[in-house]
Amino acid sequence: MTTAQQPLHSGFGPASTAEEVAAGVDLTGRVAIVTGGYSGIGLETVRVLRAAGAEVVVPARDTARAAAALEGIDGVEVAAMDLIDPVSVDAFADGFLASGRPLHLLVASAGIMATPLTRDVRGYEAQFATNHLGHFQLVSRLRPALRAAGGARVVVVSSRGHRFSPVDLDDPNFEHTPYEPFVAYGRSKSANALFAVELDRRGRADGVRAFAVHPGTIVDTGLAKHLSEDALRAAGAVEEDGTPVRDSARQLKTVPQGAATTVWCATSPALEGLGGVYCENCDISPLVPEEDREAWLRDEKAPAGVLAYAVDPEQAARLWELSERLTAR
Repeated sequence: MTTAQQPLHSGFGPASTAEEVAAGVDLTGRVAIVTGGYSGIGLETVRVLRAAGAEVVVPARDTARAAAALEGIDGVEVAAMDLIDPVSVDAFADGFLASGRPLHLLVASAGIMATPLTRDVRGYEAQFATNHLGHFQLVSRLRPALRAAGGARVVVVSSRGHRFSPVDLDDPNFEHTPYEPFVAYGRSKSANALFAVELDRRGRADGVRAFAVHPGTIVDTGLAKHLSEDALRAAGAVEEDGTPVRDSARQLKTVPQGAATTVWCATSPALEGLGGVYCENCDISPLVPEEDREAWLRDEKAPAGVLAYAVDPEQAARLWELSERLTAR
């Protein structure tokens, strides 16, 4: 069975940083791949995992930009990959598998948010294709390396944005329904959470465990580039002068705070033997009771929580089957 959505009372919280949760962790001899590892919370994740001794590979659409961003972090490998391009994902996976290395940690941190309607070469909606299908294909191709690790973790960066919409398994690419940027984002983030549930179920016999993460709202990572400053002010995420608001109690975090739950899921001994759960604030999130759902959705200071549809095992299994069909080539 999937691990219950029951907090562990980890001792960390919304203001904890990635460095703090990794204190005392030794990753010497471990190999990690971090998508999106050259900006925002992905870059901070790379820095902290590398400082703990891990060998880190960063796949990047723009390898020159990635190399420049990672300058000063010694020993990080950059390789070409574009999540929205299935040929590129296969090529990266083939290259990694050819190296013969096991893969101990895979952090799916790259993503896009609230973009205008864009489709990939297959006709798939870009947020679903990038945030979910690209990572699904990558993890599927790298399963041999994950199994070879003899104990691996996959951390999928989801979001409280899953509240905007469950996955529409009948129309995942907006072929029959009007496109709304945040609905599309919500679908992709729900898909991220469901992916962790089913990946964990399928992988645990081989020692592969999976976790979904809400990092918090970090407005200065580039993820919000399609939102106007007026929209960010209306959401209470920036001051009148455009300065980011920092209030970890409202999930408005710094980059080091935003990367903390990812690093905690990747490294914490408290999660040994667990998986298939959605986490935030360096702990497992509780389920939002159905009777509290509407109030939770309206409350900008709502406590930690995940909606049931984002961790439903039956939906997770159906999404996996759909994803296999959509990525078959």
